[in-house]
Amino acid sequence: MKNKTIIFKDLGLIDYKTCWDYQEDLFNKTIEQKIKNRDLPVEEQSETTNYLLFVEHPHVYTLGKSGNEKNLLLNEFALKEKHATYYKINRGGDITYHGPGQLVAYPILDLDNFFTDIHKYLRLLEESVILTLKDYGIAGERSRGETGVWLDSNDLKKARKICAMGVRCSRWVTMHGLALNVNVNLDYFNNIIPCGINDKAVTSLNNEMKREVDFNDIKNKLKMNIASLFEAHILT
Repeated sequence: MKNKTIIFKDLGLIDYKTCWDYQEDLFNKTIEQKIKNRDLPVEEQSETTNYLLFVEHPHVYTLGKSGNEKNLLLNEFALKEKHATYYKINRGGDITYHGPGQLVAYPILDLDNFFTDIHKYLRLLEESVILTLKDYGIAGERSRGETGVWLDSNDLKKARKICAMGVRCSRWVTMHGLALNVNVNLDYFNNIIPCGINDKAVTSLNNEMKREVDFNDIKNKLKMNIASLFEAHILT
């Protein structure tokens, strides 16, 4: 029983912890349904639900399970001065920044509805961003051994990251996701060693294009590219 419909929710600007709790709730309910289905005949099983959340967050730094706290270059007092918060969270990856003007996408998908391959999942998320950037004339790329989307990834002097990614997956259910720098204030990245990588810069779409980007326009493009790559129907 495969459900390829994805319920889309644009939550706008939302506190990180509030959104994290909401993700956890959806994630846990999906897992509970999968566990319940195991003990039922096929004809009595219920479909699991897929979600795609788009959000912006107030200034916040998050550290993944494998991250190093030393990559946060601010103490508690400095965080308050920057009006920023800090959380250790349960995704993969190291430290990253979220803030206004950054498009954050949280797919909460039951991969049993699509494919059970976490590497394919990550590559498709990257591809959705690469295709979206292409619509703006920007050549997004993968960097070998580094998750996310980059520009000029093969040139050490010019390589810069435009989209960070970090996910959690349990029983083939995903949460967390990607953060695409659109009109974000890049100065906030100076307070961390982004993703633990200290020899490459961070950029944004408006920095590359030298103009503000229509946020609703890029939301629509990314949403449609995710739907196409996952062969899903987006329900708004």
